[in-house]
Amino acid sequence: MNREMLMLVDAISREKSVDRDVVFGAVEAALAQATKKLHGGEVDIRVAVDRDTGEYETFRRWLVVPDEAGLQNPDAEEMLSDALDRIADIEVGDYIEESIESVPIGRIGAMAAKQVILQKIRDAERETLLNDFLSRGDKIFVGTVKRLDKGDIIVESGRVEGRLKRSEMIPKENLRTGDRVRAFIAGIDTAARGPQIMLSRSAPGFMMELFAQEVPEMEQGLLEIKSCARDAGSRAKIAVVSHDKRVDPIGTCVGVRGSRVNAVTNELAGERVDIVLWSEDPAQFVIGALAPANVQSIVVDEEKHAMDVVVDEENLAIAIGRGGQNVRLASELTGWRINIMTAEESQAKQAVESDSIRRLFIDKLDVDEEVAEILIAEGFSSLEEVAYVPLQEMLEMEAFDEDTVHELRTRAKDALLTMEIAREESVEAVSQDLRDLEGSSPELIARLADGGVHSRDDLADLAVDELVEMTGIDDATAKALIMKAREHWFTA
Repeated sequence: MNREMLMLVDAISREKSVDRDVVFGAVEAALAQATKKLHGGEVDIRVAVDRDTGEYETFRRWLVVPDEAGLQNPDAEEMLSDALDRIADIEVGDYIEESIESVPIGRIGAMAAKQVILQKIRDAERETLLNDFLSRGDKIFVGTVKRLDKGDIIVESGRVEGRLKRSEMIPKENLRTGDRVRAFIAGIDTAARGPQIMLSRSAPGFMMELFAQEVPEMEQGLLEIKSCARDAGSRAKIAVVSHDKRVDPIGTCVGVRGSRVNAVTNELAGERVDIVLWSEDPAQFVIGALAPANVQSIVVDEEKHAMDVVVDEENLAIAIGRGGQNVRLASELTGWRINIMTAEESQAKQAVESDSIRRLFIDKLDVDEEVAEILIAEGFSSLEEVAYVPLQEMLEMEAFDEDTVHELRTRAKDALLTMEIAREESVEAVSQDLRDLEGSSPELIARLADGGVHSRDDLADLAVDELVEMTGIDDATAKALIMKAREHWFTA
């Protein structure tokens, strides 16, 4: 029987082009599985087959675990204190093995053993094919629609399969069996039993790779796509930059008579593409990203990572786009939160902000409205600036003499110290359950405390826009935090 097993291993190894060790591993797994069924419970069995003679030994084993962890599976675990009584130098993570009677091959259900072996072989074959495919470094998967699986599409390329989920397809796209399809390799799902290569036709990376194939200057390093934002099947924006002054980045991507951009658009079911010039200057980048709208002015808020963009009435609808599409894609492309407004709305907002700063200076610096107006006119917008802007800059202000400057700086520093003490007291009043909330941070807790939010219920009662305004976080993060804060309402 041992000789027959060796012959079987060699035959399967040659037929399936799989290493003998892989086949032996499958045989050992089949024997271990059969032995485990005889013993029952959650026992751990190891079988070792001699690669030369075909003889095999069977061991029952126990994993050594820390005493404080306790036994999660008494059939296959041993606490360290008990294990040390048997083996003096054993450590956590080691195994205690005990030789037991081996199950004769003849007693194993032939069909069950065969299924285990063949499954192991199939898994090994699939892993080999997958590794060979991935070693090529391809980012786009080109194949044929093989079948539908629970709404997803299985795409075959040679002997390798990929899964294109319905959510990763272009909306309204109708792919049928036998269709030739290209998709972006979005990742590898090693836990999947079926096709492990996860595909996408809606990911921004797919568009970037399509342009890379159509524009040889990208492979040469003369041109680079810095970012991409998409509404798959509808509209997209890409930001490009040239690393060679002789190369026009936008014209190069468009191609002669639009040949290059049209090739990408045709692959993506007519998806329109705006090609934007990337800039190191965030404001300039946002202005370009909002094309075709013309921008009148722009105000950058570094702290909130947001920009107020002013456009005239004629450009307002263009800047926002149908259903907010243009401004949303521009925001995703640049990474900045963009607020579109008219000149009148901007003036009203600035007036409110100026009034707020004016009241701050009057209250905290104990000055009259005239002094506050001078500070605002000189560009001061916070107590920190009054306290810590270089002294020489303030002394150059014609409206104040040296004594006044020193007095203003002293009052600003005193006010900041008082406010910091009050803030610390407010933060201390924040409940522990809010501090422990997943997604919170010391900075966020401080901002919540400043806004009068001291408990999980306080946070749960907020609207998304209120939390965004209070903390400066994005809408998605704010929504997730509020939903997390409300969880206990539904689990009580």
